[in-house]
Amino acid sequence: MLTLSNLKKSFGTIAAVDHLSLEIPKGEVFGLLGPNGAGKSTTVNLAVGLIVPDSGNVSIDGSGSPVDVSVRRKIGVAPQSLAIYEEMSGRENVTFFARLQGLRGRELKKSVDWAMEFVGLADRQHDRSNKYSGGMKRRLNLAVAIAHKPLLLLLDEPTVGVDPQSRNAIFDRILMLREEGCTIVYTTHYMEEAQRLCDRVGIIDGGRLLALDAVESLIAKHGGKRMVIAQTNGKRVEVACDDPLAELQRMQSEGELETFHVERPSLESVFLGLTGRSLRDE
Repeated sequence: MLTLSNLKKSFGTIAAVDHLSLEIPKGEVFGLLGPNGAGKSTTVNLAVGLIVPDSGNVSIDGSGSPVDVSVRRKIGVAPQSLAIYEEMSGRENVTFFARLQGLRGRELKKSVDWAMEFVGLADRQHDRSNKYSGGMKRRLNLAVAIAHKPLLLLLDEPTVGVDPQSRNAIFDRILMLREEGCTIVYTTHYMEEAQRLCDRVGIIDGGRLLALDAVESLIAKHGGKRMVIAQTNGKRVEVACDDPLAELQRMQSEGELETFHVERPSLESVFLGLTGRSLRDE
């Protein structure tokens, strides 16, 4: 559904995307992870045709570049910065953007009805969107992106600043869209979101792809050892090991094992191991 072939994009002396290649099949939820300044936003902008690469190619559904208007209509985008007009009602927003995608007449009304119902805003669709909560605005942002039933949906940090209920509602909608055959590219800083939603995850930094695989495979390859955290002989002990059971038996043989728990590697430990722990402010 989305093919990025040896993409390169620089801004001055900064290589934002550096020979990046990806293939995302139809019906997959693909997570794109990276620290600030890693190249995620530039990659998304290249994928939707907002900017053109210095070299390399983008192809959507085998139909060509998103610079082509007919190809771009296969794409839906929910950017991190809300793409809604707050003086308009929720329904007016979705109608406006659906018309930009070429929908008219009965098809337009049906699509808008479906999108408002799908994101749970049907009962508030005639309210001005500046009266919406943060979570409602995020869901409206999603409705705008999906009203024309895109084959490829790009979601850039879609749960920033939302309450837990809206966050879970967005998760449910994403999984429903996947069940309907939509391909989704999901960028996030929240590792637990990627673990919950994504079929595969790509981790980028410096515009380069560092790792790409299913979440469990990434954890197995790059997550490191499991950690045994125990209280023994009145002291807290933390031991990284391959065999927690053997380690606990050793601790018990050497003294009183009072309490313990085992922490397995996570996607966050993979992410930090590959990209480092230093702060990224831009």
